[in-house]
Amino acid sequence: MFFDSPLFGSYELDLLIKLFFAAVAGGLVGLERERHGRPAGLRTNILVSVGACAMMIISEAFYLKYGMLDVESAVRFDPSRVAAQIVTGIGFLGAGVILKEGISVRGLTTAASLWVVASLGMAFGMGHFTLGAITTALVLASLVFLKKLDPLMRKDRYLTLTVTAEKRMELYDELQLIFEEQGLNVSDLSSNVDLVNDEIFFQVVVTQQQKRIGRELTVAILQLDGIKKVHYH
Repeated sequence: MFFDSPLFGSYELDLLIKLFFAAVAGGLVGLERERHGRPAGLRTNILVSVGACAMMIISEAFYLKYGMLDVESAVRFDPSRVAAQIVTGIGFLGAGVILKEGISVRGLTTAASLWVVASLGMAFGMGHFTLGAITTALVLASLVFLKKLDPLMRKDRYLTLTVTAEKRMELYDELQLIFEEQGLNVSDLSSNVDLVNDEIFFQVVVTQQQKRIGRELTVAILQLDGIKKVHYH
């Protein structure tokens, strides 16, 4: 081993404790993600945290083993490079859990949790146990307790609505009237006219700040003349 002054008097015990706390921290975050059915759950978060911890230990070992080489040596070591590559590498893993469905984006919280779990492993790998413990507590508080505030927060809801109907150019005015009656704002609009089948197609993104009204809105639109299909998500 290449550590000059192990934290607990034994190199093996030093490594074991660092890896153990990294696994515990990653497991606690992963357990919360697992309970909510997220793609990066218990095992993924433990692996990320323990892996980052091990890489930080290896980075420190390389530096302490070869750090005595003078500036004239052809060998150069920068212990910060491994940490930088951990941060970069975890970005690719996080990108894999982000999904975009229309205007909705899912997985951002899971990606962020993977990123912060890597930092937990790095903190424990460098022996910063207080930093790792405080960060773990803050992460769990953000994931568990702040989620309970969601029902109390007023926020926009987005609804993507597609309407297929017989070609009537006044149809959009009728749709706009329904939106106004429901207190909705149109944030995006696209339309298409099919001259072969004599149909008109609208895709509208509406926002509102109250309840989910997709079914109610569909019922109102179906009362219009010439409607063939209505779909919302």
